[in-house]
Amino acid sequence: MSDQLLFNPRTYDPAHFDPETRRLLRATVDWFEARGKRRLIEDYRSRVWLEDFLAFAAKEGLFATFLTPAADGDRPDQRWDTARIAALNEIFGFYGLDYWYAWQVTILGLGPVWQSDNAAARARAAELLAQGEVFAFGLSEKSHGADIYSTDMLLEPDGQGGFRATGSKYYIGNGNAAGLVSVFGRRTDVEGPEGYVFFAADSRHPAYHLVKNVVDSSKYVSEFRLEDYPVGPEDVLHTGRAAFDAALNTVNVGKFNLCTASIGICEHAMYEAVTHAHNRILYGRPVTAFPHVRRELIDAYVRLVGMKLFSDRAVDYFRSAGPDDRRYLLFNPMTKMKVTTEGEKVIDLMWDVIAAKGFEKDTYFAQAAVEIRSLPKLEGTVHVNLALILKFMRNHLLAPVDHPRVPTRLDAADDTFLFRQGPARGLGSIRFHDWRAAFDTYAAVPNVARFREQADALCAFVTEAAPDERQSRDLDLLLAVGQLFALVVHGQLILEQAELTGLDADVLDELFSVLVRDFSAHAVELHGKDSATEAQQSWALGAVRRPVVDEARSARVWERVEALSGAYEMAM
Repeated sequence: MSDQLLFNPRTYDPAHFDPETRRLLRATVDWFEARGKRRLIEDYRSRVWLEDFLAFAAKEGLFATFLTPAADGDRPDQRWDTARIAALNEIFGFYGLDYWYAWQVTILGLGPVWQSDNAAARARAAELLAQGEVFAFGLSEKSHGADIYSTDMLLEPDGQGGFRATGSKYYIGNGNAAGLVSVFGRRTDVEGPEGYVFFAADSRHPAYHLVKNVVDSSKYVSEFRLEDYPVGPEDVLHTGRAAFDAALNTVNVGKFNLCTASIGICEHAMYEAVTHAHNRILYGRPVTAFPHVRRELIDAYVRLVGMKLFSDRAVDYFRSAGPDDRRYLLFNPMTKMKVTTEGEKVIDLMWDVIAAKGFEKDTYFAQAAVEIRSLPKLEGTVHVNLALILKFMRNHLLAPVDHPRVPTRLDAADDTFLFRQGPARGLGSIRFHDWRAAFDTYAAVPNVARFREQADALCAFVTEAAPDERQSRDLDLLLAVGQLFALVVHGQLILEQAELTGLDADVLDELFSVLVRDFSAHAVELHGKDSATEAQQSWALGAVRRPVVDEARSARVWERVEALSGAYEMAM
């Protein structure tokens, strides 16, 4: 019987979507399956540009259908629907991060356009999508990274209502082929935030100079330079503070996709790993007969299930967001940091089991082990996202308010708020519903109850032993606290989604046994920090808990993992 929790191309039927979405998702799966594993791996190893894939996407109208807001499209199936975008992310991750990346940076490039009031630029973007073009997001620079305060892309007024742009950008995906590049810069004649400009450039223009691909990959992560590039009024997307907000709000929309790409990678790798381990005989027994191997594969499986549950539930908050409900701004860095680092743990656990097999050139696992590392680092690193998550901790843990319950959002609707998020500030004023309600629902599940003890202890830490003013400048200490808080948020959305989907209680209990261990490990880490006070050290050791052990439960979950052996293998 197929595991209903994991994506399996053999049984995939996204029946919860409308007919055209189902057709396109299934067509994408079928295209990859028809190419076969040998071609997939060879394209990855030879680092070829993705012309065949992009030709398929153009022929099917894939990007145009999924990435054109309803107001800018000319077909009823066109909309910006985060649920189906997430589904496609997972499929691309399953077959290779290179494909996902070309799609992902197209999403980022479109962000400033769909937030703009420039009707001509919006129409141009819609037409380019219809033609099968890709897009790029020209924000980062070699000297400043994503520090947009320090941009050296300079726009000099041309005296005719436009500008001439000169400067370089770095780490810009699709910069070799984008029909439209959304470029961030600043005017030479206006100081401060009012001088910011977002404008549209064309990679084929003579004043656009492609320098190189800065990575050794099919992913074209470009360095490009503009030399006296003409920017007319029809090219200007945003000016002043609105340009700054568009940059951050685009990241809110686009970088969410990291989580589901990570999930897809882990799913494909898990089929390979379990099948190999279960069919390899060592000392007269299958490798999976060894207790430590079973423990590692069970842990990998439930961590992956947790990644999926959290990400699916986060989609609902994105789609239900509005000016008075910006909870998604916490769940976004959680998907960028927590889900993607969980992906690294999943791959590492499986790699410990399959060992040298994970290096072999005819496996998907070999590329998964490399590519899974990039996802937590593609947006500001784990540290930046943890620091952002911490901004929400006190309100989330200690000051809940009533919010209408957010339903599962699989409806065929346009997520228009994502392109009118408004000023990118005021995070400290965002309020959340009571996280305890999700835990109360599953109070009878032993390890959920055990983890709840740790979550309650974290509330006591915030009120009684929180970092003082001096410690608030010690990012090393704060990041350890951030890991503890992230676990509570992770557990909360997992439980909400478990209730909505009727998740098997054994899987949930086994998953929370892992989270109990994780919380204990981070508490011990906090205990060892140089600046931790005696009160904080005492609290940390007091928060350590042992999971509730149930051998029969673990055995039942193992049966689910064991059933993955041979459940899917990509044809060569």
